[in-house]
Amino acid sequence: MRSEAEVNHAVEEYADMVQRICFYHLKNQADTEDVFQNVFLKYMTYDQPFKDSEHEKAWLLRVAINACKDYLKTFFRRNTVSLESLGEMEEQITEDYREVLEAVLSLPVKYKDAVYLHYYEGYTASEIGKILGKKENSVYSLLSRGRGILKEKLGGDWSGK
Repeated sequence: MRSEAEVNHAVEEYADMVQRICFYHLKNQADTEDVFQNVFLKYMTYDQPFKDSEHEKAWLLRVAINACKDYLKTFFRRNTVSLESLGEMEEQITEDYREVLEAVLSLPVKYKDAVYLHYYEGYTASEIGKILGKKENSVYSLLSRGRGILKEKLGGDWSGK
């Protein structure tokens, strides 16, 4: 079990990132908060050392993504429909980025993860491959196909920048 200081440091350092990734998957603030707490609870009870801060960050990303997927598979979640589309976080987003965000959120999960990690978190294809457990060339394919879908949805030449 990790010390209180370690957990506090991790929360201060990675809370925004974990919250964003959870919200992108769950599209609901209340569910995001539930999964967010579970991610850091897992962090607190995980007793293996991390090689460095990048390893720790990648581990938290992977745990957050998996926790979101697990949450979406639960009986309660599969048998209810949320009326919240983007909730409170949507209000904070400027109109210029709203259309792009909605298009990214509507991508199939396998493309959404790769696009999010590359364009929002700044990971390379190699790093994304390690996080998602995919080969680097597969990540390039996912990014390319994701950009193609976004180009169709948004029209024109979408480069993600």
